[in-house]
Parts: sequence; C-alpha cells; structure tokens
Amino acid sequence: MPNFRYTARDKDGKAVSGVMDSANSASLVDVLRQKELTIISIEEVREKAKASMSIGGDKASPEDLVIFSRQLATMVDAGIPLVGALDALQDQMERAGFKNIVRKVRDNVEGGLSLSESLSKQPNVFSPFFINMVRAGESSGDLDEILDRVAIYMEKTIALVRKVKSSLIYPAVVIFMAIAITMFLIIFVVPTFKNIFSTIGVSLPVPTLILIAISDILRKWILIVIIALGAFIFILSKLIKTEKGALAWDRLLLKIPVIGPLLRKVAVARFARTLSTLQKSGVSILTALEIVGKTSGNKVIEMAVIQTKLSIKEGESIAQPLAASKVFPPMVTRMISVGEQTGKLEEMLSKIADFYESEVDAAVSGLTSLIEPLIIAFLGIVVGGIVVSMFLPIVKLIQVVAK
Repeated sequence: MPNFRYTARDKDGKAVSGVMDSANSASLVDVLRQKELTIISIEEVREKAKASMSIGGDKASPEDLVIFSRQLATMVDAGIPLVGALDALQDQMERAGFKNIVRKVRDNVEGGLSLSESLSKQPNVFSPFFINMVRAGESSGDLDEILDRVAIYMEKTIALVRKVKSSLIYPAVVIFMAIAITMFLIIFVVPTFKNIFSTIGVSLPVPTLILIAISDILRKWILIVIIALGAFIFILSKLIKTEKGALAWDRLLLKIPVIGPLLRKVAVARFARTLSTLQKSGVSILTALEIVGKTSGNKVIEMAVIQTKLSIKEGESIAQPLAASKVFPPMVTRMISVGEQTGKLEEMLSKIADFYESEVDAAVSGLTSLIEPLIIAFLGIVVGGIVVSMFLPIVKLIQVVAK
C-alpha cells in the first residue's frame, strides 16, 4: 500500500501534516475529511529503500516485538509522547526491516491515527492479539501496563516454544544420523561382503540373503525412492495447509504416544495464557476467544474454541462447550467453570497456564530421557543386526572347514 504525505488545516486553522498509508489519494481524502480537516496538498511518497532492505523485508521476529513492547511501555510510563517514543524506538532498532515498520507506525500515529490503528496497517507483523491488547490499553488509559503484559506474555510463549524445540532437536539429529549410518552400511558395505561371499561358494543364511536383497533394491532404486519420498513430503505439506488437512494432521499428532500429550499440554498452556492476558486487559470474551483460537497453534483446539464462541452467543458458559469438545482435560474445564462462577476467570486461567507450563517442563525432561535410550537401542538392534547378518556366513564357513 503506497504512502502519501499530506498537508491540511484543522477546524481552528492550524496547519497539520503527516504521512499515511492508503490505497489511493481519493481514499486518503475521505479519511482526512472524516477527521474534519481541510486538505491543502497530497503527494505520494516514493520509497527508495525497499530493494536495499535486509533479507526478509519488513518482518519482525518475536524477540523484536518483545523489545518493542517493553521499551514502548517504559517510555509511555515515563510520560514521553507516543510519536517521540516511536522516534526513539526507530533509532534503536538494529534490523532495517523492523526499523522500517516502526517508522511506518510512527508516521501513521503522527498523521492522526491511534497506535492500534497504525499497528493494524502492518498485519504481517502485529497479530490480532497484539493489536487488540493495544486497543484495550488505549480504551482503559493503561497503555503502558498493557504493553508490559504483552511483553511478558510473548516472553513466556517464546520460552515455551523454545523448550519444546530444544527437546526435539537432539532426538531428531540422532535419528537422522542413525538412518544415515544404516543407509551407508546397506548401500556401500553390504555389497563388499556380497562379493566376498560369491567367491566362497557357501549357501547363505536367510538373514544375510534378506539383507543383500534389501541392499540390491536400494542400490538399484535409490534415486526413485528419494524422488518418491520428496514427492510424498511435498504433497503432504500442501495437504496440511488446507483446512481439512490441517485438522486431520493435528488430530493425528495429538494421538501419537509421548509426543501427543506434550503437544496437548503446550496448546492448553498457550490457550490459558492468551485468554487470561486478554481478559485481564479488558478485551471482550467473544473477541478474546476468536484471537485465542487463531493463536492456539492446533486446529483441533481452534475448532473447539470456535464452537465455544458460538455456544456463548447462544447463552451458554465457557466451560460447557469446552468440556463437550473432549479436547481439554477435565481439570481445565472444572477450573474454568469455578472461575466463571466466582468471577475469577482470569485468575483461574493464569493458574491453569502456570500449571501446564510446569507440566511441559516435566514432559520435555521426560521425553529427552525416554528417547535417548530408545535411540541407542534402535541403533544397537539395526547396526548389530547388519553386522551379525554379514558374519553369519563366515561362521558357517568356519564350521564347514572344521568338519
């Protein structure tokens, strides 16, 4: 969307100028007239820097947003005007892409838009959660406190995701190495033994014959196997991006032993933390549930939350449809029910989030300690099986010679 620099006068005749995003100049004229401004001039701002931006363009990492929220909260609390605070933040940002985003937000605020409206013009950077939290802060007059809550929420979310990822990186690397070693033995080592056995003239045991057959098939069809595997992964990734495919995939993930319970705990913790933060900030329950569904990270949870939102519109409580979905553990729905009845829903949700985040910590530690011996056992069985299969004919030959 292009930027336009405008000059106008307000009702008191005072000159007003700024830069705003708009589809075209006519749309900007309508916006300015709604603000009761008399337009003097409008010109499009041509941006030169778009091609020279850092790789990734106008993007922001979660860490960028945490710093943005924390520092903006501090400046607002100190009484610094919003435009001045955004100016200072723009100078402090290191990445050119995010610096450009802050500049656009600052220009829109200077142009007369509220902070939430300015953030909503960058939907690829600022999530509905972020925008609605800021809007609630503007309405209540507690923008600094709300921004601080956003930073705390995002820090906890980042920490949760990092814990899960770090717990899965080690097993993934070891499994990859195990598969790579196995493939190397089958494709390159087994054929060497096959040539040796062919010169001996001894009938081979069944395990050795099976291993040699597998080696021959892989060597002959390895390219086709790789292409087929790549095609399968490509098609699967496309299917997962569809509505039905994502729902089926997430449902399957939740049923996988060990991994499924961990992912469910992560989703429940994120659901409770997000809803608690939104409720504490004064966001309406229907808007909060819509945001929570989109940020849950799991389609099964999202569908349950959407159904809950529809049920609330019909007069039901939050706990009833959540319990009916059978996605959330009974403890969660009971605590939410108690929170609704006592008027302490936000407090109960916060306790649920704390509990399940600690459960994720325990599950991650348990997963790591469980997977490590399983991988070692897998390596021992597979590699040991290959070695035994290769040496069985030699043992048989020794027995024949001894007789």
